[in-house]
Amino acid sequence: MSEPVLRLEDVARRYGDLVVVEHIEFSLRPGETAALLGPSGSGKSSLLHIAGLLEKASAGEVHIMGRATSKLSDAERTHIRRATLGFVYQFHHLLPEFSALGNVALPQLIAGVKKKKAEAEAKRLLTLMGLGERLEHQPGQLSGGEQQRTAIARALANNPKILLADEPTGNLDPKTSDVVFDALLNLVRKEGLSAVIATHDQRLAKRMDRVFVIREQRLVEVRKEPV
Repeated sequence: MSEPVLRLEDVARRYGDLVVVEHIEFSLRPGETAALLGPSGSGKSSLLHIAGLLEKASAGEVHIMGRATSKLSDAERTHIRRATLGFVYQFHHLLPEFSALGNVALPQLIAGVKKKKAEAEAKRLLTLMGLGERLEHQPGQLSGGEQQRTAIARALANNPKILLADEPTGNLDPKTSDVVFDALLNLVRKEGLSAVIATHDQRLAKRMDRVFVIREQRLVEVRKEPV
């Protein structure tokens, strides 16, 4: 069996006396998708931030691609984030002065990819997200769903191995949410990514390979019911 691309080992996050999560054990294998359920304030975002090396655990270890990360320098953690991880948030955070194509090409340009190659990859990803006719539109000219699909394409621009998404459809109406989630899952599976997606929507969660829920600061895997 292949080694996990992401593994959390006895992870905890505390703020003083406040325990957000503790004794978290989790592993994600290549090409696997996992839903993370829990009400607002349950610790979903904190757990994703720890897994994505945006926040340090109070205890435990985060392994990415088999590498322990707790003792790495900030520069080493930043390198892993840029080379291995993609992030999608509830709000798209697109740069308003750039087109959809420009927003998706930008992370690649920052990483040193030549402009022509970066724009070709941006066009490929946006087309896969159903935005092939909207490449030159700025965020203000796109609908909410189109903006979020652009943000998803941007998250995959540097060819990450792991996608971490925090309520990626939480700011959308149900119909648009379905369209965006379909596009997200299809692209994740087409690109062979592993993904952890935090959501409050159990209907969407059931479409993923595994489902986890945070209960009383612990992470519990739950049996999937038929979709």
